[in-house]
Amino acid sequence: MTESPDRRPLPRDFFDRPVLEVAPDLLGRTLMRDTDDGPIELRLTEVEAYAGAVDPGSHAFRGRTARNEVMFGPPGHAYVYFTYGMWHCLNLVCGPVGTASGVLLRAGEIGVGAELARKRRFSARHDRELAKGPARLATALDVDRALNGADVCAGPDAPLSILTGTPVPTDQVRSGPRTGVGGDGAIHPWRFWIDGDPSVSPYRAHAPRKRRT
Repeated sequence: MTESPDRRPLPRDFFDRPVLEVAPDLLGRTLMRDTDDGPIELRLTEVEAYAGAVDPGSHAFRGRTARNEVMFGPPGHAYVYFTYGMWHCLNLVCGPVGTASGVLLRAGEIGVGAELARKRRFSARHDRELAKGPARLATALDVDRALNGADVCAGPDAPLSILTGTPVPTDQVRSGPRTGVGGDGAIHPWRFWIDGDPSVSPYRAHAPRKRRT
């Protein structure tokens, strides 16, 4: 008989660790989103680690800005950014204050609240595609910049929280290059996913933008 996912919230010290420990350990955990229309719960299946000042792929590589301010704060908070002029992406800050490391939530399987997610992700052909990719995940969970800085360790009444869920055995975790990261940051195998899970997004290498002539 399959055990039900653990409903206990993850404590702050879970996030107060090096990003390369936190990222794979998030797989199988439950992300809860409390929306005005009702709760949505998602089992995390794919993430990416970003290591701040030592990582050319990180938003914090060149230092603190108004955009990345939350990354320099305490662990266990959400960092939400807007990209390509149309999409939001959800990250979780980890490590001690000032390290500016974080984990991008790339994909997951929605259980509770799938009907709410479908209203926002009406183009999804199957439920396994509702949160298949970071922009889709944020869209399905109604995440935008209003949640930037939200404390995911604040308790059951918080708009975002992370439950213990069902951690994934290490032999089911795979790693590889991060999606869409170019330059020196492309060499790091800091994308982690659950092997064979259908909600995991396809890998895409970095494609430099062409300048208009």
